[in-house]
Amino acid sequence: MDWASRLSSATEKDLTRRQLLSLLGGGGVVVGGGKAVDNVFIGYGVLVGTNLHDQDLEKLARARLNSSPFDTTISGTRIRLTDDAVRVSNGNDQRTVPLSTSSDVATKADADLEIDGHPVENLVTDLKDVKAGSFEFEFMDFEPFFDRVRTGENHPFTVEALRGNRFSQVSPSAIEEFSGASPKRPKSVLEGLVSGFRKHTYYDIPRYVAGSVEDNVLFGTVDLRQYFKSPITYEALESGENAGMFCYEFTWRSIEALHSVPAYQQRVPVMGAMVYDDRHKHVYTGVASVVRRNGKLVIPMTFVDYTHSTLYDDLHLRWLLGRGMRAYDDRHRATEIRWQP
Repeated sequence: MDWASRLSSATEKDLTRRQLLSLLGGGGVVVGGGKAVDNVFIGYGVLVGTNLHDQDLEKLARARLNSSPFDTTISGTRIRLTDDAVRVSNGNDQRTVPLSTSSDVATKADADLEIDGHPVENLVTDLKDVKAGSFEFEFMDFEPFFDRVRTGENHPFTVEALRGNRFSQVSPSAIEEFSGASPKRPKSVLEGLVSGFRKHTYYDIPRYVAGSVEDNVLFGTVDLRQYFKSPITYEALESGENAGMFCYEFTWRSIEALHSVPAYQQRVPVMGAMVYDDRHKHVYTGVASVVRRNGKLVIPMTFVDYTHSTLYDDLHLRWLLGRGMRAYDDRHRATEIRWQP
């Protein structure tokens, strides 16, 4: 019986992670290692390919940017965005403002209801610009991103509309316990997640090796990854049930953290995106906001990568590679940016 047949037969049994890795043996490690070298060193523009600094990121970021309905309450006033209107209720005063209305009508609705932050005006004006494509992205490093949004005319209700509503809702207290920071301070949360992930989980190298064998040796005939799966919720991480995570799982958790409180409650209102790099089979996190500058709608954006920050710590390479969280660099690329899963 050849090696692949032995492996296929063995996986019909209930194997532990250690037993399966032993069965994979050196051949699996060689395949996994070779794939890892390819993923780490090739395709970022040094020899072939490109990276975030050189790509047309504007086109990728625009492709899937759309508004979604939301429902939130600020100072006793309920604000609901539907597909075609903003519905506002404050006690007995209720009104519906179509998104097609003029900015003046929207501004009057905010004034009549005495709503802080001009949510109706911002939603009506901004979403018209989004639909018409009358806006621009600005891509930048981590620190300049937060400086830009903090000092600008930010629009948290538009951020809320562009967040989408398909990420699981996680309690703010769970995020604060995990990251050591309130989700009302997203910069601190993003930085705190580095330590949280390092403390409670690790990059799942065994599952990576098994996947490399599955894809490159067995050509998908046997599902090896299934033997390495474990719960990935914040509760599982805190309780120790998790047995390692993949890049897309780090990304999901980070966006859930950013979205765990309404955008208007955040010091810097942010929305998360899943950034896909098909060339390297990698996923990491995009972080964006919405501001007005000189009358123009602008979406500043940066990138973070918890796979790198966790893996560098796992391999004791922080002394050489640093923290690894900041990802707007020449070691990352993108083929798709999704604002919802």
